[in-house]
Amino acid sequence: MPDPRINHIELDEATILWRNADIEQERRIAIFDLIEDNVFKPLRSYAAGHQGPYRLKLAVSDGRLSLEIENDAGEPLETLLLGLARFRRPIREYFAICESYYQAIRKSTPQEIETIDMARRGVHNEAAELLLERLEGKVETDFPTARRLFTLICVLHIRG
Repeated sequence: MPDPRINHIELDEATILWRNADIEQERRIAIFDLIEDNVFKPLRSYAAGHQGPYRLKLAVSDGRLSLEIENDAGEPLETLLLGLARFRRPIREYFAICESYYQAIRKSTPQEIETIDMARRGVHNEAAELLLERLEGKVETDFPTARRLFTLICVLHIRG
């Protein structure tokens, strides 16, 4: 029975140089939510008879995002490489707004926090739409899955 979803996700720890408690919490939540509910159908692997679930490893190397896709037994199926140039601005904006949000939740009014959170969601949504565009023709996925994947892509870009 087809099960086109991610059941395990791993981030290349060699790529991640540093992360604070707030970012670590974001990472844990994104991974938990992603595993609980996602749509992920790599078109080439699916057409070749591998219908899920999938294991996914994310890494950044030479300015490209690597999505290493494996079957449930951990056997490699395919690796997708996406250029990250178009993600530089959204990642930078997301980091900036997240920093403002983390500071606000410690010392701002609920209205100020809500305003910053709305801006944060807006940047996150735009980046998820961009990721959906970049995955088109390679992986069928949905908007919530793309949002969570973008969060994890950001975690891979933290440089301290």
